Amino acid sequence: MALDKQNEGKILPMDENKENTTEDGIGLEILQIIKDSQQQHGLRHGDYQRYRGYCSRRLRRLRKTLGFKCGNRHKFTGKKVTVEMLSDNRYSDNRYLLLVLMEAERAWSYSMQLKQEANTEPRKRFHLLSRLRKAAKHGERLEKLCESPRVDAKTKLEAQAYTSYLSGMVRFELQEWKDAMEAFNKCKTIYEKLASAFTEELAVLYHQRVEEISPNIRYCAYNIGDQNAMNELMQMRLSAGGGGGMMAEKLEALITQTRAKQAATMSEVEWRGRTVPVKIDKARIFLLGLGDNEAAIAQAANEETKERLYETLLAECRDTIQAVREELKTEAKQRERSDEASGKVSNLQFLHSYLTYIKLWTVVKRNESMAHMLQAKLKEPQTDENKRGPRPQDLIRLYDIILQSLAELSTLQGLEEDHTFQKEVALKMLVYKAYRCFFIAQSYVLVKKWSEALVLYERVLKYAKEVQSKAKSLNNSLKDLPDVQELITEVNAEKYSLQAAAILDTEDAPEAPSQQKVKDNTPLCERLETFHLDPTLVGKQPNLVQFPPDFQPIPCKPLFFDLALNHVAFPPLDDKVEQKGKGGLTGYIKGIFGFGS
Repeated sequence: MALDKQNEGKILPMDENKENTTEDGIGLEILQIIKDSQQQHGLRHGDYQRYRGYCSRRLRRLRKTLGFKCGNRHKFTGKKVTVEMLSDNRYSDNRYLLLVLMEAERAWSYSMQLKQEANTEPRKRFHLLSRLRKAAKHGERLEKLCESPRVDAKTKLEAQAYTSYLSGMVRFELQEWKDAMEAFNKCKTIYEKLASAFTEELAVLYHQRVEEISPNIRYCAYNIGDQNAMNELMQMRLSAGGGGGMMAEKLEALITQTRAKQAATMSEVEWRGRTVPVKIDKARIFLLGLGDNEAAIAQAANEETKERLYETLLAECRDTIQAVREELKTEAKQRERSDEASGKVSNLQFLHSYLTYIKLWTVVKRNESMAHMLQAKLKEPQTDENKRGPRPQDLIRLYDIILQSLAELSTLQGLEEDHTFQKEVALKMLVYKAYRCFFIAQSYVLVKKWSEALVLYERVLKYAKEVQSKAKSLNNSLKDLPDVQELITEVNAEKYSLQAAAILDTEDAPEAPSQQKVKDNTPLCERLETFHLDPTLVGKQPNLVQFPPDFQPIPCKPLFFDLALNHVAFPPLDDKVEQKGKGGLTGYIKGIFGFGS
């Protein structure tokens, strides 16, 4: 917050250039001012509370600068900007329009802050609607002020578009789809006209606003009854934001709601030659959307979008498996009560196996996609030496997860006797083992372990040829798997490079100095500071320390303690003490002549 207050003084001159009165009248670049303020004061990170505080401080500064205060600290006096004031030359300043604009932005940012908090506190939704209506009311005031003949045409159009946007937001939250769609369409039309009237640099901002409004229009159209809008909304999932901040949650809810309507007609699913009834609604919804999710992943524009869609699919799959698992517990209790013992896998258990297969195979495809991305980065030259790039060890970890998922696939309940399925899983494991072995060899090449890498390359070729021999009877199983023929070609090329590098490394390596062998029997503990080649250290009787150690003299403990001193009586010394105590002149004279001795 303190940083914002420091930066506000620097931002004001930039805004002042946009707020000057033009020759055609009072002008205010509403959308430009809003976007700059939002990006610089919190909305780049979705912090609406920070932006609301900025709007409040901006309002206070504007009122103080214009002398348009609402009373003093003791009494409030309401003052509003009117059309008559703008007609007066004393008030021909576009900052009066900016006052109303900041009031609308403050109310709007507060409503968006409450919208974030309403996810956990539903009562805040009433306050949200109140502040959003307040923002729309301030927008209407701004539009009426811009009807003054002193305001230029561009500002009038921008004010109309801004008011339509706020009005559409209110209707959108109230689920009045028809009115919201009309308001958003009006806003979109105005911005498109403004974009066509200016240069390409100025039109970018208007086009961005149109793109933000388009998902809301499609959502309103779908709720009105336009089924074509649903296809457009589904395509929005391919974008990185999933339809924008406001539309993200509503879009997911809409897709789930649509699938729920279609799930009423779905009753069974067929897999591995067995038809299983689907009675759980959550499983129906998930299986209906499975094809759409896979198509969206296939059409993803970049790896980041593909990764996000994979995570969404896996999350839905886990929730569905949990719901089926709860039903399995209930079914198991019913079987225990009825004492039924059947060797055949129940329909519910087979459905659980099918959903687990979808989850595990999705994990395999996701990790394979990540491996392809890392492999492409691995082949790119590293420009920044300080930045750590991908390594073959990262790919080994991904293929470990793939092999673990495939191992779990072979243990699915109900598929133990399906020999075709088991052969397919075994073939897939061979393919990914070959790729894992290839990248282990690559990691050995980096540390110049040529012999180990060469052995691993030979094992890669062994796995690949085994896959080709077994794939003749299982051609359909190789459709979704990487091509082993490309791997064989790459391994052959790597082998030749490896042999050349090993020869060059051997020729360039300096001769190792011959190590001096130990001729004496000095133990290792006494010659730690010098290195000598001692073959006995790796034998059965290494010469580490001298054993047994030499004897060393140490102080002995006394066998007896002198306790008699406590009972000894010393002779009295009183006479000597008295002689020393004699003083005066007489004692001095006697001491000189020796009479006292």
